Amino acid sequence: MEEDRLKRQLAWLFAPRRTGPGHLWPRWIFLRALGLVFLSAFYSLAFQIQGLVGPTGILPADAYLARVGRFWYAPTLLWLGAGHGALTLLVVAGTVASVLLVFGVWPRASIAVAFLAFLSFIGAAQDFASYQSDGMLLEASFLALFYAPAGFFPGLGKAHPPSRASTFLLQWEWFRIYFESGVVKLASGDPSWRDMSAMDHYYENGPLPTWVGWYVQHWPHWFHAGTAVMTLFVELALVWLLFFPRPFRVACFVIVTVLQAGIILTANYAFLNYLVLSLGFLLLDDAWLELGARRLFRRRSADARGETPAAETPLWKLVAVGVPLVLVFYATCADFVMSAAPPPLAWLAWPARALEPFRIANRYGLFAVMTPARYEIEFQGTTDGKTWTPYPFRYKPQALDAAPGIYAPYQPRFEWNLWFASLGSCVDNRWVLATEARLLENDASVLRLFARNPFAAAPPGFVRTIASQYWFTDRATKAATGRWWRRDEIGPYCPPLTRTADGRIRMQRERE
Repeated sequence: MEEDRLKRQLAWLFAPRRTGPGHLWPRWIFLRALGLVFLSAFYSLAFQIQGLVGPTGILPADAYLARVGRFWYAPTLLWLGAGHGALTLLVVAGTVASVLLVFGVWPRASIAVAFLAFLSFIGAAQDFASYQSDGMLLEASFLALFYAPAGFFPGLGKAHPPSRASTFLLQWEWFRIYFESGVVKLASGDPSWRDMSAMDHYYENGPLPTWVGWYVQHWPHWFHAGTAVMTLFVELALVWLLFFPRPFRVACFVIVTVLQAGIILTANYAFLNYLVLSLGFLLLDDAWLELGARRLFRRRSADARGETPAAETPLWKLVAVGVPLVLVFYATCADFVMSAAPPPLAWLAWPARALEPFRIANRYGLFAVMTPARYEIEFQGTTDGKTWTPYPFRYKPQALDAAPGIYAPYQPRFEWNLWFASLGSCVDNRWVLATEARLLENDASVLRLFARNPFAAAPPGFVRTIASQYWFTDRATKAATGRWWRRDEIGPYCPPLTRTADGRIRMQRERE
């Protein structure tokens, strides 16, 4: 009797949900969007992975793994080999799995391959994998393994509807991304979130601005103050509508979708906003989407409304599914709550610490402290020690008359990292020096991270980095000169490097 009762309770949570509001269409949309997000991630890695962590890249993965020595601290398939071929295979496997997921082919297997390939990069990417968006994608894809329908080509997946637990945990991730970001804004003590000036220079100071952001930056202060208030309202209050009846959830979905679209147009945060937007579809259900689905896919819409024959799930399978989902849920709750708990209670967050290398139970918190100014780091080389030539970037602000572009969800991780490095010192970002050293060698894989090689004929004799502060120009300057940016040089960031006659690389004072 007790065993039957336990089984019924476990089945209510972890078995396919066959009663109540269906989520077949939201799942169909989300899984294909997840495939596109993965595709964007692997597409960007195809052009960067060798330069970032290849054998001759900035932070070679093989050398890193040799130092770490333990799989648990760096969960990656690259322990089997981290050469050029292994890195290429990683990207190819992830790309193929992403495409298959977009077309709904063997979704569980496709998600598993994409998850393992992306985790393998993240586990060995060191400084190039420190973004919250990476954790969002890994957590969402891990949970999607339990959310996706079984079968090689399941279509809408009527025979395998999602369980309550898997649906809720993906919604829970969506909720935490917003709510925890709101909490950290207030907890950080940043005065700009208290006097509502946080958005006044947001558009020019973010990692990679857009030309739309240039125009929005020049709108009046009342608009920026209003968006700051709106941001806090959405993150701290509106998202609670997730737990309300359908009309409230639909209203919430519409508002946050418009918000994410605005962010996508005014800032390049890679795939982050596309993923959050995709998770938002899980606020909806089949009944609400039925009308639109019927118009586009008449047969599948009917499938979503049909009755699903019951099928009993074995107890062992319920336990096998339930244990990882419960562990992730507990870890995400404990990590957030215990962050403010006294040290004697810190041990309660051990699941979060244990899962941290896998990035499947994360703590989120976007824009806790707003960046007060925009700094840029520029690599320069010289053959004579007098005339310094910059290495042109592909996406970062550099040429004053070049309009900032819109290219998300593509993520140029090298240029993203330079923005974060500009907020610190060379001592804290030794990988910038490593880049200087690779440029002295004219390393092809690293040079592909730049728009072109100004020293194609022969390597430079010296390479240095210079820090500058950037601002958007005003409307009058833009109209008169065509320049989107103005710039003041601050000075050296990392010291120049040079190669000695015996091939060693050492720091060198600049020649007069």
